[in-house]
Amino acid sequence: MSSHLNWMIIRNNSAFLVKKRNIKKPFSKEPNNVTNLNSYRYNGLIHKKAVSVVENPDRKGFTVVYKKSKATNKPAKNIVRRPFKAGARRSLFKVKRLLKANNYRTDLTTATLRRASAILRSQRPIKAKKPKAAAAKSE
Repeated sequence: MSSHLNWMIIRNNSAFLVKKRNIKKPFSKEPNNVTNLNSYRYNGLIHKKAVSVVENPDRKGFTVVYKKSKATNKPAKNIVRRPFKAGARRSLFKVKRLLKANNYRTDLTTATLRRASAILRSQRPIKAKKPKAAAAKSE
């Protein structure tokens, strides 16, 4: 089936939809959805090529999960996982190069890089704040 027909079937009725009050566009929890928005562009179920970024279980780096377009009818061979544990700049450059080599869309590339950098930012250690002793003095 075409991706447009699949989208017409899935868009309002899906187990992955997250509908809340006062939110115009519902969210989606499906795999391979980079932005978690319920839209045709970012849907990971209907497209031949889809990509997502997940945090590594040991909280060091991230893993890029993407679909191979040639193995569309073979779900076991369809998904490829590539872990990235090098530094942040190097990892982001490698992700960009990987997506460009596999001819992914540029909007997916930018969304993937944003998600990966957000994961890396969340893994940074939290700096301890110094107490302000000078400001507390009163004479």
